[in-house]
Amino acid sequence: MANILIFLETNNQKVKPVAYEIMGKLQGQNIETLAIGSIDEDSKNNLMKFGASKIHLIQNDQLKDYNPEGYSNAVASFLKNHSFDYVFAGATAIGKDFFPRLSASFESGCASDITHLSFEGDQLHAVRPFFAGKCLAKVEMTGPKPHFITVRPNSIGAPEKENPQSAEINEINDAQAGDLRAIIKEVIQGASNKVDLTEANIIVSGGRAMKNSENFKILDELADVIGATVGASRAAVDSGYAPHAMQVGQTGKTVSPTLYIACGISGAIQHLAGMRTSKVIVAINSDPDAPIFSKADYGIVGDLFEIVPMLTEEFKKILNG
Repeated sequence: MANILIFLETNNQKVKPVAYEIMGKLQGQNIETLAIGSIDEDSKNNLMKFGASKIHLIQNDQLKDYNPEGYSNAVASFLKNHSFDYVFAGATAIGKDFFPRLSASFESGCASDITHLSFEGDQLHAVRPFFAGKCLAKVEMTGPKPHFITVRPNSIGAPEKENPQSAEINEINDAQAGDLRAIIKEVIQGASNKVDLTEANIIVSGGRAMKNSENFKILDELADVIGATVGASRAAVDSGYAPHAMQVGQTGKTVSPTLYIACGISGAIQHLAGMRTSKVIVAINSDPDAPIFSKADYGIVGDLFEIVPMLTEEFKKILNG
């Protein structure tokens, strides 16, 4: 049995779902969790439900907002007083930023963007894509412990079973953020209240065929009905139809939703690299020979400006009926 620590990324004191995904794959191991700041009661109950034996909470006013130096220093000081074999986090912007710092400070390995994992005894076996997802590498980690792993959100699925137990809540007030060379003065919330692309369960994306930024409103309308987040291809972003924060692909965000609806996207390899691990792919394109159809589970050949509004109306009938 391996000793596991899962770093909990939070938003408004709620634990992000990738932590529960990881816990679901670690049933049978000794699992503890660590967050910086406080988490709400629902999150604590969920952590206990999925097998956390301890919930550690670092309290430090310097770390109210994310700081890569501060987070890595505080977590490192905590780890030096404990014995863990593996430390997990989501492969989010924060996880991918400060986990390599942590692994360097311990001179241990860091496996990034894992899409599958399992244990044989206390030995981790993991899979990660590389070369834009064209190849898969089997990963085993050796050398000094703890080893550090980030897991791609939505890639390994929600927990299949619950393992409810009580957990010790441990508030830590002496973890040091260190001398910070950069201070976060303010974090400005984006205008959208929708889930970030990397965590979204349903994504509707538009490509160059959207023609202009105003036309993205038909994707917004569909997304509002089905609870989706709107994305865009690089071609749409380069054309000025959407901001870079919406870009899905090799030079944008890598996503793994349950449902990905590609509207007017041809299916260039750079775009496929960012969404090929989606569970179900639906393609809408007027070109029957578009490469996206070779990767799609369902394809609709036709004008997206006719089809998307029809889908929106049909979903309204189904979901409101």
